[in-house]
Amino acid sequence: MPRYKLIIEYDGTPFSGWQIQDNAPTVQGALEAAVKAICGEDVRVHGSGRTDAGVHALAQVAHCDIQKPFPPGRLRDGLNAHLRPHPIGVLSADIVADDFEARFSAKRRHYRYRIINHRANLALDIKRSWRVPRHLDTDAMDAAAKRLLGKHDFTTFRDTECQAKSPQKTLDQLDVIREGDQVSILTSARSFLHSQVRSMVGSLVWVGEGRWSADDLAAALAARNRAACGPVAPPEGLYLVRVEY
Repeated sequence: MPRYKLIIEYDGTPFSGWQIQDNAPTVQGALEAAVKAICGEDVRVHGSGRTDAGVHALAQVAHCDIQKPFPPGRLRDGLNAHLRPHPIGVLSADIVADDFEARFSAKRRHYRYRIINHRANLALDIKRSWRVPRHLDTDAMDAAAKRLLGKHDFTTFRDTECQAKSPQKTLDQLDVIREGDQVSILTSARSFLHSQVRSMVGSLVWVGEGRWSADDLAAALAARNRAACGPVAPPEGLYLVRVEY
């Protein structure tokens, strides 16, 4: 039975996240319905990670096993036909080795958080970014972000319902970049805790607004206490950019 690797982009706005749920639209649920429409099988589509409600993906990776073999291009096109009108696109489908796992084979995940830093209401970027009207000192944010790099106990930046066995993670990248009114926060790690990226972003925004210093951010990390976290950034600014294998 062939195993297929899928690369998928989606607008997370209408979905209650990646993971399939009863009585709620999810990306995984839409993909599994499309697979069944093509081959008549109930097939589990395994993702590289569970994006939250409202979070987007430029290149989510998933795998599935289908008894009936398909040429990869035909599978891709068939899935896209049955996914309409959902805002989901299967960018590619490839046959991979039986031991490939979208989640467990991943070496690093890359995320981008988009902030629009101006006072005007959003027009084109509604549900695609977070509008922060107060001016952000992105140099201060970037300097503070470096205090979070490396291996730490990230309990402070971990959702209270996170199911990870350990709060320890190794953060490989956390950069804050400004291009005009657009602020991008780029981060990468082998894996992240539930809400870790959005929690770090919200705390960095406090640094950018002058409410916190870099020392305050470091103290919040050291506290290993969820109550020490700054605000959690809204989901619509977060994008899963790519997954390395």
